Amino acid sequence: MAQVLEFKLPDLGEGLTEAEIVRWLVQVGDVVAIDQPVVEVETAKAMVEVPCPYGGVVTARYGDEGTEMPVGAPLLTVAVGSSASAADSEGSGNVLVGYGTGAPPARRRRVRPPQPATTPHGNGNAPADGGRDGEGPVPVISPLVRRLARENGLELRRLTGSGPDGLILRTDVEQALRTAAAQEATAQDATLLPPPTLSAPKPDTPSGATRIPLRGIRGAVADKLSRSRRDIPDATCWVDADATELLRVRTAMNAAGDPKISLLALLARICTAALFRFPELNSTVDMEAREIVRLDRVHLGFAAQTERGLVVPVVRDAHTRDVEALSAEFARLTEAARTATLTPGQLTGSTFTLNNYGVFGVDGSTPIINHPEAAMLGVGRIVPKPWVHEGELAVRQVVQLSLTFDHRVCDGGTAGGFLRYVADCVEQPAVLLRNL
Repeated sequence: MAQVLEFKLPDLGEGLTEAEIVRWLVQVGDVVAIDQPVVEVETAKAMVEVPCPYGGVVTARYGDEGTEMPVGAPLLTVAVGSSASAADSEGSGNVLVGYGTGAPPARRRRVRPPQPATTPHGNGNAPADGGRDGEGPVPVISPLVRRLARENGLELRRLTGSGPDGLILRTDVEQALRTAAAQEATAQDATLLPPPTLSAPKPDTPSGATRIPLRGIRGAVADKLSRSRRDIPDATCWVDADATELLRVRTAMNAAGDPKISLLALLARICTAALFRFPELNSTVDMEAREIVRLDRVHLGFAAQTERGLVVPVVRDAHTRDVEALSAEFARLTEAARTATLTPGQLTGSTFTLNNYGVFGVDGSTPIINHPEAAMLGVGRIVPKPWVHEGELAVRQVVQLSLTFDHRVCDGGTAGGFLRYVADCVEQPAVLLRNL
C-alpha cells in the first residue's frame, strides 16, 4: 500500500528562513527518484536546486512560482509504493541541513490526503489557532512576515493564513495591505479625495515614488551591511603603492605560457602572506563570551558584481594555494557568479575579504566589513601617475590600497603593519618571495 510522505522546504543553512520558488522541475503525477531535484529556489544567497529525499509519485505541490516559502513549509507530497519504500529505506545520499540519510522518522509515515497546490486569499477557512481574537499563538514562522506586518500596523491575529495549517505567509500580509489600501481609496473617493497608490499603502510615501522590496540578494546585502555598521567599530587606513613591478612580474609569468595568472590571484597571495604575519586580522569577535576568536585557516572572500547584485564567493583554504591555483579558482567562482549557479556553501564562511573596486574605475573607497570578519582589503584602479622612483620623477603605475578593520581585534599599529606589508609586496614582489 502506498504511503504519502510530505517533503518540506529544508534548512538551506546560514540562518536562512525562507526561499522563493523560481521554477518547478516536476509536475503532479510525475515519478521522481530519490535525490532528484524537484524545485529550483532562490534564497538570499544563491539559486539552489532542492532534491527530494523520497522516491515515488508526486501527488501535490505547494506554492506557485514566485511564491516565498518559509523553511519547514511543505513543498510537495510523494506517494511511496512498496518498492519505492524499500529504496528509500537505504537513505538519501544528498544530505540537506535538517535531513538525515536514513529512512524518514515514524512521524513522517502517516498518510495525509493530497492538498491543493495553493489556497486563494480570503477563502473563509477558520483560523488554525482557534481564532485570531484570542490569546493563542499566531501561526507565523518567518520573522520577515512579522516585521512587514508590524511596520504597516497590521494585526496578524485578524488574518487567515493561506499556508499549510493556516500558516500566514508574506503573500497574505501583502494581500491584506492591498485590500486595506483599496478600502481607503474607496472611502476617499466618496469624499472626492484622490485615491492612494495601491502598490505603496504607507501614507508617508511621496507622490510618484516607487517602493522596491528589499528581497533576495539585495535584502541580504542590506541586512548584512546594516549589521556590520551596527556591531563593528571599524576604522580605515590607506596608502598609495607603486604597482609597476607587480605588473611586470605578472607579464613575465604569463609570457611563460598557460595557465594565465590574474592580478587578483597575485593580490590574494599577498593577502594570505600578510595574514600569516598579522593573524589578528584573520579573526572574529564573540561578544557574548567577550573573546577574540583567531582562525587558523584563511577562507578568502572576493567581491563580485552580478546582474542579481553584489555577491562574495569564497576561496576555501586560500593560504594553501599558489597563484596558479588561486587564478583557476577565481575564474571558476566568477563564472558561477555570472551564471547564478553559486551554492550557499560557496558564498559563506569567509574569514577575510578582498575587494577590487578598481574594476569600476575608482581610485579609493572605505569598504564596509563583511560581518563577522575582522577586516577587508580594498584595491583601487591602477593608473599611470607621476612618482618619485629611485630619486627621480617618473611615470609609474600607481594603486591605492585601503584596509578597513575591526578596532576591537587590533589597534592601528597592527593594521598599519599589515597594509604596509601588502604595499611593500606590491612595490617589490621579491619581498613576498623572501618570506615564503
